[in-house]
Amino acid sequence: MARIVLGIGTSHTPMLNLGPEDWPRFEELDRRRQHLHKDGRPATFDELLAAAPLSPRVDIAPETHARRHAEAMAALDRLHDVLVAAKLDVVIVVGDDQKELYHDDHMPSVLVYRGETIANVPNRTIRAMDPDVAWRPDWARRASARYYEEQETRHYPVHAKLANHLIGALIDREFDVATANALPEGEGEGHAFGFVHQRIMKRAAIPVLPVFLNTYYPPNQPSPRRCYKLGQVIREAMEGYPEDLRIGIVASGGLSHFTIDEALDGEVIRALREKDADALQSLPRERLNSGNSEIRNWICAAGALEHLDLKWVHYAPGYRTLAGTGTGLCFGYWT
Repeated sequence: MARIVLGIGTSHTPMLNLGPEDWPRFEELDRRRQHLHKDGRPATFDELLAAAPLSPRVDIAPETHARRHAEAMAALDRLHDVLVAAKLDVVIVVGDDQKELYHDDHMPSVLVYRGETIANVPNRTIRAMDPDVAWRPDWARRASARYYEEQETRHYPVHAKLANHLIGALIDREFDVATANALPEGEGEGHAFGFVHQRIMKRAAIPVLPVFLNTYYPPNQPSPRRCYKLGQVIREAMEGYPEDLRIGIVASGGLSHFTIDEALDGEVIRALREKDADALQSLPRERLNSGNSEIRNWICAAGALEHLDLKWVHYAPGYRTLAGTGTGLCFGYWT
């Protein structure tokens, strides 16, 4: 039978696509975007700045940025090495779509991609993350570009047969899952999936099985409990597949952002370490909005990885402004 033998969780922030000297530049974007207080209430950048503790003044020092960037690059290399060593036949990627492929006219809560390949298209823009694409500065465009191929579209293999098997298993377990066997004309995979291909797999042609979660956009975001159950059914489906396959699952995104919430991140990591399914499934939904919402991808992976242990995790609060904005940088693996 097929077996999930490896789990990986990774942040995929554009901060990881630039050098540490560029991290302070994100204030230009952060001043324009909508934010949330840690309790989920809407906030402006200036409101966050007024409420911020003094500690980020130390955390945004150039030497701190340099250290955290170096640690993050080492963590990405470690995840790549672990993935290669696992000799996987398939990589399930659980990620979100920030209106890159799916929009308000059709926003699936859970979608399994079952095409024979999935395209990665150069020069893609992340429209939903920064709606006013035209004004975006060159440094931000450079950061976005690293999710994608440099010159020519590449079609990465997908294990379509396994995807169809998963879809059937989900339907049998009363998940009314959406499916797609192609991307919109001229489009390619979004940043959550491109990051895995470019930075974790380093463009290896291992077949993938993309699972899209609508983490961001009301009204049909899956609950934490539903995400965990989805992971459980994914594992059951893999174990019911007749071929002998070694499978990995990657949670792409998170942890807290754009307002860093170290307490929330710490609780998530503790629950992952201790296999505290109740805590993961009971996370308050009001705290899982905006960038925090990508924690749902880790919750889904945790449901699929109950039989494995979180062997290594690296976390650092990647502050980039005095307002406490940035990303809770987190990387880990289960074996």
